[in-house]
Amino acid sequence: MPTARAPRRRYTDVSLPRIILLLGSGELGREFVISAKRLGCRVIAVDRYAGAPAMQVADESAVIDMLDGAAIRRLVRAHEPDFVVPEIEAIRTEELLRIEARGTTVIPSARAAHLTMNRDAIRSLAAEELRLPTARYAFASSASELEHIVTGNGQRSIGLPCVVKPIMSSSGKGQSIARTKSDLARCWKTALAGMRGDTIRVIAEEFIRFDSEITLLTVKQRPEVGGTIFVNPIGHRQERGDYQESWMPHPMSSAALRKAQRMAKRITDRIAGRNGAGLFGVEFFLRGNQVIFSELSPRPHDTGMVTMVSQDLSEFDLHLRAILGLPIPRIEYRGPSASAVILAEGTTSRPQFRGVAAALQLPGVEIRLFGKPTAHKNRRMGVALARATSIGSARRLAKRSASAVRMND
Repeated sequence: MPTARAPRRRYTDVSLPRIILLLGSGELGREFVISAKRLGCRVIAVDRYAGAPAMQVADESAVIDMLDGAAIRRLVRAHEPDFVVPEIEAIRTEELLRIEARGTTVIPSARAAHLTMNRDAIRSLAAEELRLPTARYAFASSASELEHIVTGNGQRSIGLPCVVKPIMSSSGKGQSIARTKSDLARCWKTALAGMRGDTIRVIAEEFIRFDSEITLLTVKQRPEVGGTIFVNPIGHRQERGDYQESWMPHPMSSAALRKAQRMAKRITDRIAGRNGAGLFGVEFFLRGNQVIFSELSPRPHDTGMVTMVSQDLSEFDLHLRAILGLPIPRIEYRGPSASAVILAEGTTSRPQFRGVAAALQLPGVEIRLFGKPTAHKNRRMGVALARATSIGSARRLAKRSASAVRMND
């Protein structure tokens, strides 16, 4: 497989270890902490509940409500971190702006975290300011307003079918499709049940009939280190608004890939600013050679877990190197790779798993169990990773190994 190369340059030496305050401690945070510990960093993992996955591998942990700005401020004062690294959207981002103004580096920048906390801000920036192609959309703060923006008269109505999402959520929670007018009340309730944060608002989007959807992992390095780097495109499939499997490299034309890369660079440059650094998950719909912007996360992406087997530097390694200002001379790809999620089948306070040995008997397979202390139906508890000689074979192998792992209720 080809390698992604960066231009040769003289790098500034970086002092290690560094102190990282990680806001959000899910499975993506867990893998990031493992990467950070390999380079000697000290990590304080924070979440709203004890025993979260990243806490289990961090140096210290703290349980707070991350919508409480004063609680975040106290942690920063106590630990004096070199970097504050958000892993989730539901954070009091106004406090991050103040923390950055006082001299602490927020990743990729406080403005990026603030803009991407809510889908309304990032969608408005993409569509209205940068003029990127997006689905038609509108916002609503009540069930009656949702019905009006979707089915009301006029050219600005979204129409049916449409996708309804809370402006702040994680892993597709609260997302549903309205196919008829009578579905809208249900979609409003689903959005309320799945929203994070304290803002009651939803986005209704035109239903895009796409050929495929991709995540383009975009690594913004500090200007003294290098330029923007792109990981090979990752294809993915969703159910209930949440990713079920991903694979790479996703086949797409060179023209479409160049369009996606240009759009990804424009929007990440804008929200991160000149000195911002880190990895972004930029999502696009593909329809022929059309590339349509969907969403953006200023952090490692769940679909990017496939990079733990597809290449030498995972998305978590790339995020860390960009944060620390370390070089990324090239990414060595290992061939067609895929991931498939392992979901909880029921609710339990002490999840245990069977079938792991059967899954690991399959060639080219790796299993990651996240260590979540509780489970509920369809909660993501682990992921199966696979490599093979073709994308199709890798996807089948990942799904077969994931289906072999079952959780004891």
